[in-house]
Amino acid sequence: MYAKQLGELSETRSWAYILILPSIVLIFIVIIYPVFHGVSLSFQEMQLTKPHKSGFVGLKNYYKLFTDEVFLISLKNTGIWVTVVTILEFSLGLLSAVLLNRAGLFVKVAGVLILLPWILPSVVAANIWALMLDSRLGVLNDMLYQMGLIREYVAWFAEKETALISTMLIEVWKGFPFFSLLLLAGLQSIDDELYEAGRVDGASDMAMFWYITLPMLKPVIVATIVLRVISLVNSPDLILILTNGGPGYSTHVLSLYAFLKAYSEFNFGYSGTISVFMFLILIFFTILYVRMSRLNS
Repeated sequence: MYAKQLGELSETRSWAYILILPSIVLIFIVIIYPVFHGVSLSFQEMQLTKPHKSGFVGLKNYYKLFTDEVFLISLKNTGIWVTVVTILEFSLGLLSAVLLNRAGLFVKVAGVLILLPWILPSVVAANIWALMLDSRLGVLNDMLYQMGLIREYVAWFAEKETALISTMLIEVWKGFPFFSLLLLAGLQSIDDELYEAGRVDGASDMAMFWYITLPMLKPVIVATIVLRVISLVNSPDLILILTNGGPGYSTHVLSLYAFLKAYSEFNFGYSGTISVFMFLILIFFTILYVRMSRLNS
C-alpha cells in the first residue's frame, strides 16, 4: 500500500518539491537569513558599548554615511584599490597565461611557481613582505639603497605617499595567479583550427590575438573580473595586517572600515550599513559590467 502511494507521489510535481526542500532550507539558513539579518542591522542602532541606545533608527545610519569623512575617504580608496589592482592583476595574469600556454618542462615548472603567491595564506604573505620592506632590516630597502635608487631606507607602510601603493603592489603579486590559472584554462579550450585558419589568411600573431584569442576568452574574462572585484571589495586582510588602515586613513577601504566599526568599536548597526552599501555597489557593478560585455560581443 505504501509502495503504491509512493509510486503515485513520484509521478506528481509534488515529489520534485519534496526532493529540493532540503536544499531550499539549507540556502535559507546559510545565505538568505544572514543577508536579511545584515540588512536589518543597518536600520538599527546596535552598539555593544551603549546597549541602552539600541533600537530601530530607520535611515539615520544611511544619512550618516555621507557626512562621515572617514567613510568618504574609504570610498575613494576602495575605488583606487579595486581599479588599479584589478587592471594590473588582469594584465599580468593574461601575459603569464599566454606565456604558459606552451609545451615544455620549463613552462610546467614556471606554472607551479607562479601559483605559489596565490596558495600562500594572506597572513604569511603579508608578514613576508612586511619583513622584506622593513625600514631597518628589509632586504628590498637594502637592495634599492645599494643600487642608488633611494637615498635612505624608506618606511613604506608608515608614509602616506607610499603605504597604499605598497599594499596594492603586494596584492597584485598575490592575486594575479588567479587570472593566470583561469585564463590559461580558457586559452587551452580554444580550438587550434581557428589559429590555423588565421595563418592561412595571412593574419599576424597580434591580429590573431586580438580577433581570435580575446573574443574567445570574453566569457572567462567577464567571470574572472567580476569575481576578483567582489573579492577585493570584501577582503581587507592584507591591508589589516600591513597597515591597519594607516597611516592616518590613507589605506582605509570600506571593508576594513566596516570590520573596525564592528570589532573595534562594536558598532554593528553602522557596520551593517557600510556592508549593505558595499553590497549595493557590487550588485550595480556586476549588472553594469555584464551588460556592457554583452553589448560589445
